[in-house]
Amino acid sequence: MSADNTKGSGKNSGGYSRRTILRGSAIFAGFAATAAVRGFPAVKAADATTLRYLGTAVNQSADIAKKVKEDLGITIEYVPVTTDEVTKRIITQPNSFDIVDSEYFSLKNLIPSGNLMGMDAKKIKYADKITSVFTTGTVNGKTIGDQGTAPKKVFYLEGQYSKKFASSPTEWITLIPTTYNADTLGIRPDLIKRPIEHWSELLNPEFKGKASILNIPSIGIMDAAMAIESAGIHKYADKGNMTKEEIDLTIKTLIEAKKAGQFRAFWSDFNESVNLMASGETVIQSMWSPAVTAVRSKGIPCTFQPLKEGYRAWASGFGLPKTLEGKKLDAAYDFVNWFLSGWAGAYLNRQGYYSAVLETAKEFMQPYEWAYWMEGKPAEQDIHAPDGSLLEKAGAVRDGGSYDTRMGAIACWNAVMDENAYMVRKWNEFIAA
Repeated sequence: MSADNTKGSGKNSGGYSRRTILRGSAIFAGFAATAAVRGFPAVKAADATTLRYLGTAVNQSADIAKKVKEDLGITIEYVPVTTDEVTKRIITQPNSFDIVDSEYFSLKNLIPSGNLMGMDAKKIKYADKITSVFTTGTVNGKTIGDQGTAPKKVFYLEGQYSKKFASSPTEWITLIPTTYNADTLGIRPDLIKRPIEHWSELLNPEFKGKASILNIPSIGIMDAAMAIESAGIHKYADKGNMTKEEIDLTIKTLIEAKKAGQFRAFWSDFNESVNLMASGETVIQSMWSPAVTAVRSKGIPCTFQPLKEGYRAWASGFGLPKTLEGKKLDAAYDFVNWFLSGWAGAYLNRQGYYSAVLETAKEFMQPYEWAYWMEGKPAEQDIHAPDGSLLEKAGAVRDGGSYDTRMGAIACWNAVMDENAYMVRKWNEFIAA
């Protein structure tokens, strides 16, 4: 896979992903007092275990490591690498880590290696509480879009060491969700001054020289496909797994738009996307939720705009190497169970992401926080980031509304296409055109 194919997260061109601020900036009020109640008794120093945690640097937090040490006695030793290196390590060096934070859509490349074991649902305390987005592809009983690599397609294995995904639920889970979300376009409503309701607006000549698209091939091409399908140019069987002919059509459409002057820029890192929108150089573009928040924190109007065609979603989760055993294996399960028990979930939810087990996260959030982040209700009080900085003032309503409304409107999921190498080559032709 191309280095540009970041699996929806990680670093690019020296910048940071949508999860740059994820888990990285805050120290939360205590979890220790509830540790014993939640089944996490104090651990003696002599029993301490170190877990080598493989993942991208932006998904690793000293604060989480500190809490785990306090509550479980487990030392988290972060192994920060690029996203592509995560995949390479799993395939070539499965002994170099004890737990990995990877993307669901990379599983099609990882599971055939046989280097990840299925996680035993019987050892996951909240396995039956994991949101149905992952297990059945539904939200509140409603089936959501599954184009691309929907987690439900790759959530279960046929056996603990199987190299094949199961078509129905089994005891063996590929990845336990860490975080997920649904992405859309960011807009400057103060500069556009009219409603934006469709993905096709990304290609609307009205915004010539004021539009931008994400220059990460596997994600950017899906944003383009959402716009092309919205414009009625082509109906894709699966935007996450295009044929060569569909790739050609998509790139041809993008090149035509580029030559007509549609695009101001092709951004590939978090700060670049923020600067483009904050300066007004662009008024509509591919965007990530925390980048929209960053623009708003400058006092500049910016909206993560819900669109009628729906969202492009992504998800990541914890996996275990097949070689893990004994004390380390027990510690890995303890860590995963801790992660699902509420504190970490509240941490994610407060930054605009979603957690795997909603009911435990709710216990660690104030009612007004839960109402704003998860129920789509106007904020009864100012909404603050974990580090105390102001995110939204009282009265604000979250873009996209409630969890059910937003996650219930997923159209497709990040994916690696069968024709990925061809797609990346054609995408680079578009960027160079």
